[in-house]
Amino acid sequence: MSGFNLYRKMVLFIFLMLIPIMGLYLYSNKTTTTVLSRELSASNTNQLVFFQNQVNTDIDILASWPNLLLHDPDISSFREIYLEDDDLNLDAINLVKQIQTKLSLQQSSSNWRSHLAVYSPSLGRVVTENDAGYYSHTELESYLTPGWQVSSYMEGSEQRFLFSWYAAAPYSSMSGRYNTVTKVQFDSTNIQDMLDRFKSDGRGDPFYYKPGTGVIYNRTADRDRISSILSELSSEPLHKVENRVKKVDGKTYSVSLVMSEATGWYLIDYLPLSDIMQPIMTSNKRFYLSIAALLMMGCVTAYLLYSQVQVPVKQLVHVFRRLQIGDYSVRMQVKGKNEFSFLAARFNSMVEQIQELFERVYLEKIHVREAKLKQLQSQINPHFFYNCFSFITSMAKLKKYEAVVAMSHSLSRYFRYTTRQERELVPIADELEFVSHYLNIQTLRMNRLTYRIASHALEQAIEIPPLVIQPLVENAVLHGIEPQAGPGEIEVSFRVEDGRAVVIVDDNGVGMRDGQLAELEARMNRPMDENMGCGVWNVHQRMRLRYGEQAGLRFSNSPLGGTRAELYWPVAMDHQPAEAQREQRRLGSG
Repeated sequence: MSGFNLYRKMVLFIFLMLIPIMGLYLYSNKTTTTVLSRELSASNTNQLVFFQNQVNTDIDILASWPNLLLHDPDISSFREIYLEDDDLNLDAINLVKQIQTKLSLQQSSSNWRSHLAVYSPSLGRVVTENDAGYYSHTELESYLTPGWQVSSYMEGSEQRFLFSWYAAAPYSSMSGRYNTVTKVQFDSTNIQDMLDRFKSDGRGDPFYYKPGTGVIYNRTADRDRISSILSELSSEPLHKVENRVKKVDGKTYSVSLVMSEATGWYLIDYLPLSDIMQPIMTSNKRFYLSIAALLMMGCVTAYLLYSQVQVPVKQLVHVFRRLQIGDYSVRMQVKGKNEFSFLAARFNSMVEQIQELFERVYLEKIHVREAKLKQLQSQINPHFFYNCFSFITSMAKLKKYEAVVAMSHSLSRYFRYTTRQERELVPIADELEFVSHYLNIQTLRMNRLTYRIASHALEQAIEIPPLVIQPLVENAVLHGIEPQAGPGEIEVSFRVEDGRAVVIVDDNGVGMRDGQLAELEARMNRPMDENMGCGVWNVHQRMRLRYGEQAGLRFSNSPLGGTRAELYWPVAMDHQPAEAQREQRRLGSG
């Protein structure tokens, strides 16, 4: 099966489906945010321009008063008066009163709190709406410059500003000789009043700022934040009308500024974009949470489909492949209660019946072969039978009665074991004793044959199917020792290791090549043919049938020079030597 399974495909499909949705939403959200920010900035800038025009209009009106007063007849008459002494005469006093009345009326014509004054160089006097006194010519001359003059003063702990405008007659004498000077003056509290009204109509925090001069705050201004914003703005030159986006104290602000052509002060207002965009950000969070929830639900759905459909199908394909190679012990795992669990249960039942049928047929075949083997054993191998009696006859003629007795004794024990064996399992010791009788008979026939059977402490404790070791020894004698003319040697040993019992039969016979050994082992796992000996194949199949895949017969080259046959099968833990048991427990605990 491909590693790119159904679950990964479905998750990838969900991701690919959500990518364009996320892309479109992000693009739409970015466009909306940009347009909204731009429109808010433009709207705020337009409001500032409109407000600045209002302020400029009021300031221009105030700036026009001094020039209008210069053309007033009373003020023109006032500048022509020359006194011989320091005291005013009655006509001059009346003229001053008329001028004060006009100044008061002029001040009342504006909503701004202002102060008007008329200076007469000929009299050395200054007239205001409620007073008339002397002034300093030197101090006045220092103020006679074009435009608004700004001076600051402290009112308690607050800095305030005085705006003054001077006009002289004649006009060309601002820096020279003049006859009359008029002045209009207003306090920055008038601008504060307008800033308060402007702030109450919006959501900003407007203020006036002039580099090198100071700041005019509205009365509820956040002065610390304004200071931070001004420090950010001072890093770049200021233009007449512009909008900037600044980040101050972790928040983003849209800062708009408009310069007053009349005074040179900048009207600045800022809007917290973070607060304005908060509903959009909240909507974005909800959208992202929805996408995450959809993705999680999609992954869960994909996993359920994968576990409920893909995994059972994959398992079904796997068990069919196992069945294809003849493994009828395979079963499907039954999970849950659905269509696939029903299918798995029915499949397991079918395979179990097939396996049982195959095992039954296979067992019948084994029984037939064992019956055939017992029949052959009961009939005795004619060649083996003739050789034994020929040996007895020869020894009797030579009057070697000990050899006759030894052959008769071994032969009787041999045939008694083969013809009266009814148990399914016998101790290893009985099998090895039977093998010794067989080898005794062969050594009596062949003087060149010697053998050794190694003893073991567990020979009585561990059992094995009967008549499974003798065919291996017989195979060694017939196919290993007899074909060669030299001395023959056979060694039979038994050991228990790693949870298995092993019987080893070694010979120094003609032996087999590696390819022949591999072919012999392969043929033992296939149905018996005419090229395969009945005894060896029968031994292998009987061990597999009783003990499973962990038992059987294998061949290799023997250290004695011939062939080694190893018969192995699993044994219980309590049948192993104490040292081996302790070692296995130590490895298991480690």
